[in-house]
Amino acid sequence: MSVQRKIIHVDMDAFFASVEQRDQPEYRGKPLIVGGKANSRGVVAACSYEARQFGIHSAMPSSQAYRLCPQAIVVSPRFEAYREVSNQIRTIFWKYASEVEPLSLDEAYLDVTYTAEYDGSATLIAKAIKKDILNETQLIASAGVSYNKFLAKIASDMDKPDGLYVIKPEQGEDFVAALSIGKFHGIGPATETKMKKLGIKTGHDLRQWTLQQLTEKFGKTGNYYFNIARAIDHRPVRSKRTRKSLGKETTFANDIKSKSELLDILEKLAEQVIDNINKQNLKARTLTLKVKYSDFKQVTRAQTSDKVLDLALINTLLPMLLDKTEAGKTPVRLLGVSLSGFENATPDTTKKQLNLNLNE
Repeated sequence: MSVQRKIIHVDMDAFFASVEQRDQPEYRGKPLIVGGKANSRGVVAACSYEARQFGIHSAMPSSQAYRLCPQAIVVSPRFEAYREVSNQIRTIFWKYASEVEPLSLDEAYLDVTYTAEYDGSATLIAKAIKKDILNETQLIASAGVSYNKFLAKIASDMDKPDGLYVIKPEQGEDFVAALSIGKFHGIGPATETKMKKLGIKTGHDLRQWTLQQLTEKFGKTGNYYFNIARAIDHRPVRSKRTRKSLGKETTFANDIKSKSELLDILEKLAEQVIDNINKQNLKARTLTLKVKYSDFKQVTRAQTSDKVLDLALINTLLPMLLDKTEAGKTPVRLLGVSLSGFENATPDTTKKQLNLNLNE
């Protein structure tokens, strides 16, 4: 008989903004935005709960956020400060968990299946972690407790801020059945819209579809949907995450329509990306171009090579990929270049890329 797993997902509440409010008392209780300045073309990296009351959310254009709340305080991100706090938090995680899988600076999965503290109670362990985080960093976190990663992550978002939500094994299937499709981790807005057009609005609706039907409609991801509709997720908590891609992107102060100008920018981005992967002793075979138009519509175009990508090959492929977009006809506000399909990954590739567009 297999051991029932005990998984905790910890998510810091409004992390970047909370660090700023902790360090700057004058920001407390006020709408605060961390990200691009109001008169820039950047985006909101994070915002305080006071700012969220005005409809502001992360990834929103800074100009739009300012229109929603002109009185908001806008500060540039201090990533070194956030990393320092993140390291403090991860040290706390390792006090209790046999495996810790960071997803970003402010969230992680913890496997406490074999943790002896608190008589092995995952709920009490989660409470202790939240208390330690508050005592050591003066910040609050929300935690979700369940028997797999899918449910633990959803649970952590159920009672924010400062939440602790538990989904027991006997509750899993009923919980998922009643859950709105939009709440499912792994189902984004586009897939949610597609599912709703097919009459899939809840986990119960999704469960009525056979594996064959789901794979026909959604490809290989259909297998994932089939399982999570039944509260099944066998993914282990992995302490070492291998970087899947590495890239660089830039948002322009003004939209660019000239294809030659865009190609010049792509060459510079490619140089930076190649320099980065060389420093990390990585070899890549897949090149991806990201283009965001002036209307915020975004497309990606990718090419996989049978040869390891170098700068010369990348600069040969980029114009071909750009030709497969509307660039040159439709104004472009953002370009990005990324590489994936790595070989010979080294341990330092586990650091997650902070690739936010926060142009000031």
